Amino acid sequence: MSVSIYDASIPVFLRAFDNFSAILDKGETFAQVKGVDPRTLVEARLAPDMLSLAGQVQRASDTAKFCAARLTATESPGFDDNEASFADLQARIAKTVSYLKGVDASAFDGSEQRQIVLKRRQGEVTLDGRGYLLTFALPNFFFHVTTGYDILRQAGVPVGKSDFLGPL
Repeated sequence: MSVSIYDASIPVFLRAFDNFSAILDKGETFAQVKGVDPRTLVEARLAPDMLSLAGQVQRASDTAKFCAARLTATESPGFDDNEASFADLQARIAKTVSYLKGVDASAFDGSEQRQIVLKRRQGEVTLDGRGYLLTFALPNFFFHVTTGYDILRQAGVPVGKSDFLGPL
């Protein structure tokens, strides 16, 4: 039995967003307990040239929704990148999850061969759907989820590997 493009994408994104949401909850609780301004965490970054926690959530959201849209040859919903609080970040994840849950699995049929054109700073790159998912979308998505986790971990939020992986 082979794994479908749908199975390798949408359920993976949904599970990671559930875990990321729980990690953000721990970040918000940490801020309340420690008397830290929550905006400090939302705006925190690992390095000056990296995106903030808010930016990591936004890019994870964009990567997942653009992946679904590109693989199904449909339009992705547009979200403003204006999240400034934990509540805003949770709402962004919730909107993304709602969109992903609404994409029918059958819309992915044949997507492994669909040509996906990415416009990057270095120029355009064309990949088939399988290559796009496995070599760009999933690694990019997990880069941003991991970096969001790392920002909170570096700030002292008590999260660990089991939080990132979530319940099995």
